[in-house]
Amino acid sequence: MTASATATSVAVHPASEPLPLSRDMRPLRLITCGSVDDGKSTLIGRLLWDTKAVKEDQAATLQRDSGQQNDLGLPDFALLLDGLQAEREQGITIDVAYRYFATDRRSFIVADTPGHEQYTRNMATGASTADLAVLLVDARAGLLEQTRRHATIASLMGIRQFVLAVNKFDLVGYDRAIFDRISHEFKELALSLGVRQITAIPMSALKGENVVYPAPAAMPWYDGPTLVETLELATVRSAQAGGFRLPVQRVSRPGESFRGYQGTVAGGSVKPGDSVVILPSGMVANVKQIVTFDLVRNAAVAGDAITLVLDRQVDVSRGDMIVSLDAQPMTGLEFEAQIVALQPDGIEPGKRYWLKSGSRRQRVSVRPTSQLDLATGSWRAHVEPLQMNAIGKVRLSFDEQAIFDAYEQNRSTGAFILIDPDTHNTIAGGMITSKRSGGIGIRYEGERVVLSLPADLADQIMASEVFASRRDETDVRRMSASQAADIFANAAQDI
Repeated sequence: MTASATATSVAVHPASEPLPLSRDMRPLRLITCGSVDDGKSTLIGRLLWDTKAVKEDQAATLQRDSGQQNDLGLPDFALLLDGLQAEREQGITIDVAYRYFATDRRSFIVADTPGHEQYTRNMATGASTADLAVLLVDARAGLLEQTRRHATIASLMGIRQFVLAVNKFDLVGYDRAIFDRISHEFKELALSLGVRQITAIPMSALKGENVVYPAPAAMPWYDGPTLVETLELATVRSAQAGGFRLPVQRVSRPGESFRGYQGTVAGGSVKPGDSVVILPSGMVANVKQIVTFDLVRNAAVAGDAITLVLDRQVDVSRGDMIVSLDAQPMTGLEFEAQIVALQPDGIEPGKRYWLKSGSRRQRVSVRPTSQLDLATGSWRAHVEPLQMNAIGKVRLSFDEQAIFDAYEQNRSTGAFILIDPDTHNTIAGGMITSKRSGGIGIRYEGERVVLSLPADLADQIMASEVFASRRDETDVRRMSASQAADIFANAAQDI
């Protein structure tokens, strides 16, 4: 198989076709990841340098700080990203660094993430907002465990566009057989993760070959796109495809004649006359007016900060969500999720935390069910605390109705953080995967007994003398009559 054929088989766009102008002019958010010393910071530095995103004073400082770092007389491009003193002293990336650059076709926001295993949580943070992942591989070493780990995390974070940058290709004599082998191995890995948009590019980030400019002299056998050409044609995940979502951040009452509900549209679109539902109450109203700071608008889309005026008086408060009548999110008391542990103490099974999603904060009990083995990419049963940097599947149990979309459908309304009520530290970030079929009954969370009951029955039990002696070890979670009726109806259908 020729290298040209390999490039075409794994690339998003065949190299033989002219590259059209991208119609998607929204900024593309991308992340660079991979193992230590694969050249992530150098690659982004070269992108910034060759796209003229480095100002004259920055270039002078870079030349001064670089000294004689390489035989080519080029500056140390990694210094454009590694801003912490510890990063410069050790020659590694520790924190996530965000940079902005643009071409004539498009603008970009790039996150440079650490390659060390101990900073896995930082890499997951950068991936959580990215549309595309650039995974770097040292051509001399091939795919490493950390490459597989980062590819797995990126796919879990919903990234479905991968670029394999086979870097330092000049150090292997531009051997196309090496490129064929590495790109084939990576394609198998990506397909196993459910990723099918894959572009493999041989390059030298230090020399700038196939980064912004092609390198036909060094690699005449490669006629695929450069990295920048691939990025210009990538797609941005749309937050407007699903139903309308407005997490209410504030109720505006400047006078007796005006009541508006303020927030940033987290999904979909809305216009005057649309029917909406206020969750969790379930009340229905119509949109009367959409107001911004300077005008009245005839529509609003995801990302717009608006004040929504309804056609009737309804009870809406901070933390509620206004959604489309015909495309509502999931509501319930139990959800399945995936989380990344961010603190040394990890996640304790059965412990109650604060969960914050948008403007809504709720008490939740977290029970880990399995943990991702980052070395193999497989899930294993897990009942111990999830340690820092671990990725686990958990079951979330709420005291009151929770409102979510699946993370795959809406990142804003499907993501959350967990807060330790004792220390107020953010101890995990998570993604909702599905609603769990909760029901009326009894279950155990650690040493505590949890009763999920209709509100009237729950009140009777809590008022009884029998319950008084077990109050400290029992949690009672109330559900409305309609929720209980839905559960009974679903159970009857199953029978």
